[in-house]
Amino acid sequence: MIDWPIALSTGCFYQRSIFDILKPVHDAGFREIEVCSSPRHLDFHNVDEVRRAGERMRELGLHPVSFHAPFAERIDITSFSQHVRDAAVHELLRACEAAALLGCTYVVLHPGPEREGRPPEADFIQHMHHAAQSLNLVAARCCELGVQLLLENMLAHLLCGHVRDMMYLLGEISTCNVGTCLDTGHAHLARELGLVIQKLSGHLKLVHINDNRGDWDAHLPPGEGTIDWPWVIQDLRRNQFFGPLVLELQGSGNEAVEIVLARAVRAREFLEKVGHEPPR
Repeated sequence: MIDWPIALSTGCFYQRSIFDILKPVHDAGFREIEVCSSPRHLDFHNVDEVRRAGERMRELGLHPVSFHAPFAERIDITSFSQHVRDAAVHELLRACEAAALLGCTYVVLHPGPEREGRPPEADFIQHMHHAAQSLNLVAARCCELGVQLLLENMLAHLLCGHVRDMMYLLGEISTCNVGTCLDTGHAHLARELGLVIQKLSGHLKLVHINDNRGDWDAHLPPGEGTIDWPWVIQDLRRNQFFGPLVLELQGSGNEAVEIVLARAVRAREFLEKVGHEPPR
């Protein structure tokens, strides 16, 4: 038996309204979800829309375990520009408030911008200093709202893309207890999945489950890439992980909802099967 609840990220429907997919997600057997922050999916700046979404989830018996904060190159809490940092923090605070209104347990956040490359060391240290200052503001607001902030390991080619960068930022956040979210696909592409599980284990609250073939961030269902899933499940057990597994799968606006959900159900069944296998 799998040790953890299996949730579905609504990110696979990021081009569709959340109100169009909640009932099908429920009917596919999911009871926990992570809510995507794409504006076409859910305008989290619109308090009335967020409130209605939360009411619909409660009607269906769906628990929004987490809310994925927006990420983009412009959302840069590491920027040398105070104006850019202030705008990024403002956007993230709105996301945290939406998460609380929905009734989420966690807010998942990329600790850096979607920007490639690592600057010279002196500049990088300053970027990290700005990130820590910004994250303290976001974490403090999460504490006030009753949701927990989780930092997600990013793709290795991005700023803040190494697990050591995350560990530094965790140590610099003093306003509130902050946890981590493991993205299996990101860690697999970095060729350090085992290291990331080990390093994050003391803070790990949630796992984004997705697969790839080691070439790009494909967000394939588990079992369709090259990740060794029996080993991953065993390693999570060895490191005493107790949180939910969130299927974070690719989806296209051109695909029927039923096709995307069939893929998600197969992924859930795969994890359940792996969870039954005896330890190696």
